[in-house]
Amino acid sequence: MGPATNPNIAPWLTVRDAQKAVDYYQAAFGALELYRLPADDGSLAVVQLSVGGALFWVQADSNASPSGAGTGAVRMILSVDDPDAVFERAVAAGAAVVAAIHEDYGWRTGRVTDPFGFDWEMSKQL
Repeated sequence: MGPATNPNIAPWLTVRDAQKAVDYYQAAFGALELYRLPADDGSLAVVQLSVGGALFWVQADSNASPSGAGTGAVRMILSVDDPDAVFERAVAAGAAVVAAIHEDYGWRTGRVTDPFGFDWEMSKQL
């Protein structure tokens, strides 16, 4: 058996324009770029991003659904200390409001759909 690792789940989001997605996630969530793989034509093929240590990947795929056409099958839950501030930042960067920040079931939470069709919920357990 190899070295021990801490299990984790890192979402892999497929979008038409990976660089545009990186720009959005940096503006909306302060994402840091940890890894970049360019495509043969020099565009961005795959990137690993971190939001406060939470990792996720973005891949360019010309067959991805167009912006705003998410299926709703997956929702990203971003647990943060200040969901109000992150929510406002995501909306200012171009997300559409699905549910305004509110308190429900012991959580302070709100939900947006990003420009690529993915739903993000910013939450903090009360």
